Amino acid sequence: MGTKNHQLHVALFPFMAQGHIIPFIDMAKLFVSRGLKATIISTPLDAPFIHTKIENSTSPVHIFTIDLPTLEVGLPENCQSLHLATSPEMQRKFFKAAGLLEPQLEQFLQQNRPNCLVADMFFPWATDVASKFGIPTLIFHGTSGFSLCATLCMFLYMPRLQVSSDSETFFIPNLPDEIELTRKKLPDFVRDGVENDFSRLYDEGKKVEQRSYGVLVNSFYELEPAYADHYTNVLGIKAWHIGPLWICNEGAKEDKVSIDEQHECIKWLDSKKPNSVVYVCFGSLSNFVDAQLLEIAKALESSGQQFIWVVKKQNNDQENQQDWLPEGFEKRIEGKGLIITGWAPQVKILSHEAVGGFVTHCGWNSTLEAVCAGVPMATWPVFAEQFYNEKLITQVLRIGVGVGAKEWSRVAVESVKSDAIEKAVTRTMVGEEAEEMRNRARGYAEMARRAVEVGGSSHSNLNALIEELRSHDIVNE
Repeated sequence: MGTKNHQLHVALFPFMAQGHIIPFIDMAKLFVSRGLKATIISTPLDAPFIHTKIENSTSPVHIFTIDLPTLEVGLPENCQSLHLATSPEMQRKFFKAAGLLEPQLEQFLQQNRPNCLVADMFFPWATDVASKFGIPTLIFHGTSGFSLCATLCMFLYMPRLQVSSDSETFFIPNLPDEIELTRKKLPDFVRDGVENDFSRLYDEGKKVEQRSYGVLVNSFYELEPAYADHYTNVLGIKAWHIGPLWICNEGAKEDKVSIDEQHECIKWLDSKKPNSVVYVCFGSLSNFVDAQLLEIAKALESSGQQFIWVVKKQNNDQENQQDWLPEGFEKRIEGKGLIITGWAPQVKILSHEAVGGFVTHCGWNSTLEAVCAGVPMATWPVFAEQFYNEKLITQVLRIGVGVGAKEWSRVAVESVKSDAIEKAVTRTMVGEEAEEMRNRARGYAEMARRAVEVGGSSHSNLNALIEELRSHDIVNE
């Protein structure tokens, strides 16, 4: 018996949101670069976006389309991606529709029989569907090993029940470090202990980690060795750190529609001194109210720092801007600040030598991009697992400082005052503390590069996973 020569086939099933889809695309390219066949399962709405990201791959990544049953749950037919679900009620319906994809996935697996399914954390039922056909499932959360450990320990030990108020602090049990939280910083469905569709999905997701084939982590061992080891050796979940995924695909083309905007901000940065610009961006899903945007504007101006600020606004006309910018702001910051409404080439901005700090919502994709660029962070978590990522950035890695966000919220209503924002920006950009954080961040950036090179930890982990899948394939022949 030798190893089988036929091509292994990996199917990848991302949740319909850009922050989930992008790492899945990078994963697919990575598998293909090692000689495997990769198929991404997608809605017709997301398929063109995926196609633009894979069209210049040396080996093809296949796309298989399925339809999200939106009409069945009372959503418009074209609401096939999470960013189109613009209210909490629509988002609840969207997750419900995603739970109805089981028959279509089953049909795909039955007809194509891939050797492995990589399923998004929001499809916990996919593991059981794949097991009907003897197909091993790897879960992908799109977050750090630290966050995986923290959320699992919160789920297993429920320390939130030991405190009497939402603002009283508690420690997360059974972690390598003493990580302190409050109930306010927990997801609303965890904090309130309310059973609903989302809490059931979350609970099932934690349970399925333990009965899946294992977990893929978009991180690298050297960034969080204590947590990578803890997750497997203490919490008992098999995992492979194979990131940072996007570094492996750095040659990818930029989004064509945004090429002019890309040139505008990169040319602007070219005229600035090293480490002199702070980049402010809160991801594709965080939406701040006008009053909060006003506080950010005041803070950026009074900090005296040069900045690029990416603002997500539904309406970008001049009249609307008066609600969220101080009077005369744009004139006063001319040449010193650049406001971008809409898409921005984040990786290129963070990697530019002029950028010395990053005000971020602590989404894992953004966090990892900052780590890989060696840029310290001012942390402003909003929802999802972002409050856990903040603890990793500020307490474990010590490459960031918090602005003082205190409450998890689906809609970013919390008002962090301008003086707190200004203080965090200044601490991130200037002085001895900023320089120490920058040096530490650059050290992690160097480790990230080495991890994905031949012989590096992530490169070796992926090889080990592929060999395991080959062995599994032989056993189940």
